[in-house]
Amino acid sequence: MAAKVTPYILDEYVASGYEESENPFITKNSRALGKYTALLSALFATFFLAVAYTMRFFYPDLASFFLLFVYFLAGTPSLIRSLEDLKDLNINIQVLMTLAAFLSVLIGSEIEGGLLLVLFALSGALEESVTKKTKGALHALHKLSPTIAHVVEKDGTVYPKSVKEVVLGEKVLVKAGEIVPLDGIVVEGSSYVNLSHLTGESVPVSKKIGDEVQAGSHNSDGTITLSITKTSAESTLAKIIRLITSAAEAKPRLQKLLDQFGRQYAIIVILLSAVFATFIPLFFGLPYLGPSGSIYRALSFLIAASPCALIIATPTAYLSAISSCARKGILLKGGIVLDAMAKCRALAFDKTGTLTTGRLSCAKVDSKGALPLEEGLAIAAGLERAVVHPIAEAILSYAKKNQLSPHPIEDLKILPGRGVEGFIINGKERSYAVIGNPSFILEKITDPKEKETLSKMITQSGHLVTLLLVKETIFIFHFLDDIRPGMEKIVHALKKYLKISMLTGDHIDNAAMVGKKLAIHDVHADLKPEDKLRLIKELAEKDPLIMIGDGINDAPALTQAMVGIAMGEVGSATAIEAADIVLLRDDLALLPWLLKKSKKTTAIVKQNLALSLLVILVATITSLLGLIPLWLAVVLHEGSTVAVGCNSLRLLK
Repeated sequence: MAAKVTPYILDEYVASGYEESENPFITKNSRALGKYTALLSALFATFFLAVAYTMRFFYPDLASFFLLFVYFLAGTPSLIRSLEDLKDLNINIQVLMTLAAFLSVLIGSEIEGGLLLVLFALSGALEESVTKKTKGALHALHKLSPTIAHVVEKDGTVYPKSVKEVVLGEKVLVKAGEIVPLDGIVVEGSSYVNLSHLTGESVPVSKKIGDEVQAGSHNSDGTITLSITKTSAESTLAKIIRLITSAAEAKPRLQKLLDQFGRQYAIIVILLSAVFATFIPLFFGLPYLGPSGSIYRALSFLIAASPCALIIATPTAYLSAISSCARKGILLKGGIVLDAMAKCRALAFDKTGTLTTGRLSCAKVDSKGALPLEEGLAIAAGLERAVVHPIAEAILSYAKKNQLSPHPIEDLKILPGRGVEGFIINGKERSYAVIGNPSFILEKITDPKEKETLSKMITQSGHLVTLLLVKETIFIFHFLDDIRPGMEKIVHALKKYLKISMLTGDHIDNAAMVGKKLAIHDVHADLKPEDKLRLIKELAEKDPLIMIGDGINDAPALTQAMVGIAMGEVGSATAIEAADIVLLRDDLALLPWLLKKSKKTTAIVKQNLALSLLVILVATITSLLGLIPLWLAVVLHEGSTVAVGCNSLRLLK
């Protein structure tokens, strides 16, 4: 049964360029099956090969029957792709493997041919299953952005409209709890807007008339009306999509060298086989046919030269390392990432949600006036306990830490985008109290000198602050983003291997404080997504670079860096999809271990490649000269495969 599809989803699919398994007309189960067809076929072919190998000792005819399934499941896709490659004059290892496998039938080595096909099919399926992360990142961004905007007509009528049809200057209504569909300027209302999906900073920002709001922002508590300033094609989210695409295209192609080697190797082996089959009888007087004939020797040479050990040399090492990392909560999107990580000499951290927890804590409270600090903190807790807000949570936590109960508040009123007000009762006295963002509270102070003094205190503090006004007393609450436990030791350990930098969209004062505590001297703050991408490019020109982040604003930089690492628990879906590595439990203490694992993996891959090439060289030459029989060449060939596999298993430790 086909899945139900809205026109908006269909539009997104048609424009996205996704593979067929992402088709919205396919059910969820069928879509999942379509993604893993190649892997399932390879696994079934492996099963039938094992059955055929067992049966040939007891029921040879039955073994041949099961081999038909092996050649059909593993051989048919390989044969089709090889014919397509030959049509394009692209002779590569796949063509060589397919040719060797099917020609092996002519000399009675069907099992060996089936093994070649199965190993090659498994390798290709596993490689295919760990790709497409860039498309996944773009898909996560499309999911974030609404497809419908609520347009406000001149007569006040509100109706839904596709974001693609909204034009510049139209007014759009955004209610509390909704995602802003398009970039615009507030023309009516006020609210707190959470930009964490875009900037990585978790503190909501006050938005009032005249302020700009970006698409993808979360409207927290008030209703606002926006005058649209950018179409859907030019919105902030659309810009980030383009940045991710551009960064993906600029990413190093570490596989080029291996691909070039594969093409050259395949052409040389096939040509040599043809030459040996044709010209050996002319010069050495050997027959063309028979066990000692040139055709038999040429086919033996072709089979011996088929790079089984070479093919599994890298996948088995990478899969063993991936399995070892997975047990520690590290998700690697392809083993080739480990090669890239081993080459890196620098590391750039995002701040909020990476070096810090992203949760606010009240660092201290200052006051100007007669009321004691304890009373001010109790009143602030009374005002904020009805609000869902990071600042409110920090104040309530700070009051509890100081063993203070929230002061009773009457006529409490939440002012969207500004703060909270109410009245406190002391006997017969009823006093007004208000807490909120500094600009809102400063408007209520009539003394110019006092207002100027408070403004300087706020600016010089370098903290995020909120103000409480009770009678004539002003309380200044200072907030900090908590640094992750143990980060000082982690950064110190990483400095032994890498140059450390910090890139953040946060204010320079907050970033400098975190940098000072963690002894990170290269700090870059107030960065937009395009600024981060530019800096990553500049840093990467000096040294191969690792980037660690968690927000959508980090996604282009994560894609551009040689290795991108995302936080799995607090990270945005886009950052996770764009990254090469995901720390599922946000455990940054694993980074030094991961660096060592990457270097060990690279070393074992090199050992595997050297061993497999050496065995191929020995087996092909001796087979061609007739110094060893075919069964011994096969033993050498398969023995090297086993040796390479066992060497790779060392990475499971």
